[in-house]
Amino acid sequence: MDLQIAGKTFLVAGASKGLGFAIAERLVREGANVAISGSDAARIEAAGKKLAAVAQTPEAVYAAVCDVCLAQDITRWVASVENRYGAIDGLVVNAGGPPPGRFDDFSDEDWLAAFNLTLMSAIRLIRAALPSLRASKGSVVTLTSSSVKEPIDFLLLSNVMRSGVTSLAKSLSKTEAEHGVRFNNLVPGLIATDRMKHLDEVQAQAHGRSVGAQHQASASQIPLGRYGDPAEFADAAAFLLSGCASYITGATLVADGGTMKTLF
Repeated sequence: MDLQIAGKTFLVAGASKGLGFAIAERLVREGANVAISGSDAARIEAAGKKLAAVAQTPEAVYAAVCDVCLAQDITRWVASVENRYGAIDGLVVNAGGPPPGRFDDFSDEDWLAAFNLTLMSAIRLIRAALPSLRASKGSVVTLTSSSVKEPIDFLLLSNVMRSGVTSLAKSLSKTEAEHGVRFNNLVPGLIATDRMKHLDEVQAQAHGRSVGAQHQASASQIPLGRYGDPAEFADAAAFLLSGCASYITGATLVADGGTMKTLF
């Protein structure tokens, strides 16, 4: 399928590795201009070099340091992308997940940090990019979590904050439709990323088993019998960002190998 995104410009936050990087790579291979960001200068520079190596032209990739917990970083990053490429055609809202834990584990400071990392970063990214997205009739995809549909006991902060992001996208899909801007949520299941490895380690310790045994136990609960590949998730994101999904907005798409039991 030709996604018809060659020459278009996309911002992908949190793209130094994992799902964000996989999405950026998919867009670059389609011939798009892709601006990536991350808070670690060395990692985002390395990610930019990897993407430039597969891009049709090195100028199609722009890597910048941006801490999504800082409003000024977001404003500066978005403005620099507009100065470089012009109008923005798509935005991927993404940030590292809050730490795992249960209710008694978290202080007020932990809740506020998770609020700033997950929900406020989404609000600020969208706010900064929205004028340009309105001009281009662009698209926004937020990366959320299966916890927005089926809360996960040991991911309480994620349950609450990512549900807020999902609600934000749904609300904006209504109000921004008149400007032609689409908003969708994309939910990963168990995808083979560094974060999933960390969560496997946390669960392995909690259950007194090896990480390998925990991985196998988790994979056995997936109908397709395996963790997803980041590239498979990236395919879904690229589709939602593209004109091929022009009549899809306000949706929450799940890419989880059939794991979730909820009907909606």
